[in-house]
Parts: sequence; structure tokens; C-alpha cells
Amino acid sequence: MPPPTYTLAAYYFPNFHPDVRNSRVHGAGWTEWDLVRLARPRFPGHYQPRQPLWGYTDESDPAVMEQKINAAADHGISIFLYDWYYYDDGPFLERGLEQGYLQATNNQRMRFAIHWANHDWTDIHPARRVECLLHNQHLLYPGRVTPQTFSLLTDYVIKSYFTHPAYWTINGAPYFSIYDLPSLVASLGGVDGTRHALDAFRQKTIIHGFPDLHLNQVLWNTGILSGESVTRQPGKFLKMLNFDSFTSYVWVHHAPLATFPEVKYQAVLDTYLHYWEQQTVMIDLPYFPNVTMGWDSSPRTVQSDVFDNAGYPFTPVIAGNSPENFGIALKTIKTRLEQTNGPRIITLNAWNEWTEGSYLEPDTQNGYAYLEAIRDVFSTSAQS
Repeated sequence: MPPPTYTLAAYYFPNFHPDVRNSRVHGAGWTEWDLVRLARPRFPGHYQPRQPLWGYTDESDPAVMEQKINAAADHGISIFLYDWYYYDDGPFLERGLEQGYLQATNNQRMRFAIHWANHDWTDIHPARRVECLLHNQHLLYPGRVTPQTFSLLTDYVIKSYFTHPAYWTINGAPYFSIYDLPSLVASLGGVDGTRHALDAFRQKTIIHGFPDLHLNQVLWNTGILSGESVTRQPGKFLKMLNFDSFTSYVWVHHAPLATFPEVKYQAVLDTYLHYWEQQTVMIDLPYFPNVTMGWDSSPRTVQSDVFDNAGYPFTPVIAGNSPENFGIALKTIKTRLEQTNGPRIITLNAWNEWTEGSYLEPDTQNGYAYLEAIRDVFSTSAQS
């Protein structure tokens, strides 16, 4: 019997190209590279700034994206899961996908899918310590949308993305992931309205010639029902809404960073593994486990502010996330996944979360070492 193959899906954060909204807030030509350049060490032994091996490139340039695609595909990554933004007044940060990836001549080497990042977009680029302490960051774009906007954005996704030959499907069904479940339910008028809207999305997908829609939930904040801070039965709730699977975005959603300014990588992995074990007992849906490369959101803070545990992005940093330890985490997740009956699908955080310290793109310190760890562990990976 041949060894099992794996689908490795890396989250892609497309804030590294000029965007009209960003230009209005931060000035013409601003990208998140500006925060990467300005980052400084915030405590003894803290490694900043991090420098991209390929330079501060524009991801909306197809030639730049071709380099990324080749590097990802050469090392066993099958999918880019694009963090995708669509608010009541339209899309945001879409040019990285539409002008970069979709215009790249080699985009057939891997696939892409949409991860709708339906969260509030606040002014944290960079964030001020006093506003974090007071939970008073300026809201720029609300994550909640109207049911009419949801209908428009699903039309857009089906026509612009699902029909592309490189779009990722599971058993022929286009994969669509949603980040913020409470925001979704609030947007769509409660549980019944959400089920109705998701069912309509599924039917539209089928009408466009697909056998079904694969709805995936990034499960991390389950304060869903009115009067509850946490939903006691998230599995039952996901089934009510007819989701097909669930996954995670980053380990720190499930593993509190308990010591400041650093937490050991192995400790975070151990806590995440406990979370995985608990959730797969509670929720009767396929779970796609996550491997996180690291965490350091300090580049998103005002660099002259005191760096203490003031709340995101003033948070502890994951330490010890070397390429070697990342490789151990990959092997651990792979071994545990082999003991389940679920799909061999793993999400990775992240391809390029440079300002959260979780990126697989090569830098000047480690080169391609993190990508090489993926290649070495998943040498039998293949696209699904």
C-alpha cells in the first residue's frame, strides 16, 4: 500500500502590496512591510527586525508571486488559503490575489482557496499601548456585514474564484472557510438567518455546476448565542449550520501565552495538542489540524511605547521556534493525524504573517530552513 499523501494549506495574508484603503489611512504606497522594517528588539535576546531574503516585494506583481508559488510547491505546500476581506463597502486587499496569484503564469503548480476574514479591522498598524490597555482601538472597517452584502460576496466568490481551474475543491466541492463565527451569526440575523444564508450559498454553488460546497469554520471564539460568553456545544452548533469541517488559524488561539515576554515553543505545542484531543471528542466533524511556525506580534506595536503584556499586539513572544523544533512539530502532527480516520489535510500558519512572527517565506537568518523542514517531513505530499 502506498504511503498516505497530505494536503498542506498555508494561510496567506495579503497586506504586502499598496491598497487604496491603506493609502488613505497610512499614506500613499504604505504596506505592512513598513512595520517589518521599523521593528526593533523589545527585550534582551529579542530578534528583530526580521528581513525577507527576497526583499520587500510587491505581491500584486505576478513575477513576485511566481517566485512564491515555486518555493511553496517545491517544498510540498499544496494550497494558499487567502485571508480575504469583504466589507459592506466592498473588497479590501484583493489585488494580491487577483493581480498577483491569478495572473502568475505558474499558478497551476498549486491551488488557492478563500478564507473569509470577517473580523473587525482596527487601526493597529501600529497599535498604541494605551489603546490596547483600554480596548479602545479605532475601528476602521466593521466585520459584521448585512445579509445583502453576504449574498453579494458569495456571488463574487463563486464567479471570480470557484470557477478558476486552480481553485481548491474537496471531492469536487469548493472549499470556503470562515474566520469569525460570532460575527457571521450577528451579521446574518441569528442562528436561523445564518443557516438560511449558508444554505443559499450552497445552493448557488451547486447551480453553478459544482456537486456541493465545502464549508469550513476556523473555530476559536465561540461566544455565539445571546447571553453566553462561550457556546457549550460548539459541535452541535456547527452541525446546525451545516458546516462540513473545522480547523484552526494559529496555536495561540488555543494556547494562552502564560509568561511574559516569552513562552517556549514546545509548551505551546503541548497545549495545542491537548486542545486538538478535546475538540475531536466533542465535535463530530472532520478537523484539519494546524502547525504554527511562531508568534511575535511586536512589529505591530508603536516601537517607542513600553512593551509589556498590555493585550494584542502587546503579547508574549514564542521562543525556541527554530527550524528544528518546527520540524519536530510537523512530525508530531503528522503522526497523530495518521492515527485518525480523517482527511490528511493540515493548515499552516502562515506563509507570510511577518508582523505576527509566523512566516514560512525565507528570511536572512534561516533562509529556506522552515520550508525545507516541511519538505523533509512530507516528502510524499501531493495535491488532493
